[in-house]
Amino acid sequence: MCGRYYADFDTEEKVRELIHDAKKPLRTGDIHPSETATILSSAGSNLIAEDMVWGFPGFKGSDLLINARAETITERPAFKDSVLSRRCIIPAKGFYEWSPRKEKYQFEEPGTTLFMAGCFDPQHRFVIITTAANASVLPVHERMPLLLAEEEIEAWICEADSMTAILQKVPKPLKSWTEYRQMTLFDQDE
Repeated sequence: MCGRYYADFDTEEKVRELIHDAKKPLRTGDIHPSETATILSSAGSNLIAEDMVWGFPGFKGSDLLINARAETITERPAFKDSVLSRRCIIPAKGFYEWSPRKEKYQFEEPGTTLFMAGCFDPQHRFVIITTAANASVLPVHERMPLLLAEEEIEAWICEADSMTAILQKVPKPLKSWTEYRQMTLFDQDE
């Protein structure tokens, strides 16, 4: 699951480079569900950056669907049409996950921008597609965003034939850290 991510100045610069638009401001800082964030999509054959709200309305009205599982996204009525026809990329510096012990970890690939796969609905609301965690994330959480390489961006957004293969990929390893480690009376490894 991905419940919060963040973008920085370097992320903004990478988006400007990709869309060839020096004027488009990017939302930076921590991004929470229900907030507006910058995503990459297409207008014809051009890659564009636009602002959308993170989360599809849930079935009960007050729920918010912020993630969709790569393994079942093409079968779920809430996501099927969006992933087939409205795919996007969510650029980020990194994302956060919380361990079972409620410790907050940051995940990044230092010096690069992460490109998280997503899709959006007709009301311009997006979800982040998640997959089984790779070896670098698994010690903290069982799910993680589906990460794409920069050269896969156009294929994900514009080429329907590439979608199935991309949904099955294993994301690259990431660096992680936490600002502190929660101590308990029962810690034996110290």
